Amino acid sequence: MQNDFADPVGSLYVRGGEAVPALVNAEIAAAVAAGAAVVYTQDWHPPVTPHFQKDGGIWPVHCVAHTWGAELHPDLRVAGPTVFKGVDGEDGYSGFTVRDTRTGQRHGTDLEERLRAAQVTTVVIAGLATDYCVRETALDAVAKGFTTVVLTDAIRAVDLAPGDGERAQQAMADAGVVLQGGTSPA
Repeated sequence: MQNDFADPVGSLYVRGGEAVPALVNAEIAAAVAAGAAVVYTQDWHPPVTPHFQKDGGIWPVHCVAHTWGAELHPDLRVAGPTVFKGVDGEDGYSGFTVRDTRTGQRHGTDLEERLRAAQVTTVVIAGLATDYCVRETALDAVAKGFTTVVLTDAIRAVDLAPGDGERAQQAMADAGVVLQGGTSPA
């Protein structure tokens, strides 16, 4: 839910992304009212990284640390801590793990530790983009033993190739992720 993804002038704008903060805000309000933990993930890239096209990757420069594009969208309600990913130039698709673009080695972020400390057993995911960060975070959550729900009304896909978003949703469903329209479970 960062400006570069959710704002039409963002460098990696996800079509329809500007509509997602309002949908996510309703979920955040319900979570806060229920006393549930709310955690955000945020790309926080250095200016030079093999993740970017200019440095050999596939993506335009986006979400560079301390820039407007990396900021959470101003319409998004912030009611919890943030886990930063891609900080050292890794591919940071999942909120749980990042991958070194040169060696392929993966290592964890502190998201799992935060959730376990808060005694979270169910993870509800919304945001951008379906076919990258949402998919990878959901697949990691299931693999780590969390009951995992993706709110399909509150996600949007990049669709580098037509149908990537639908294929991502199928991969999540195949892995045991609950795909749910509308509001999250009570």
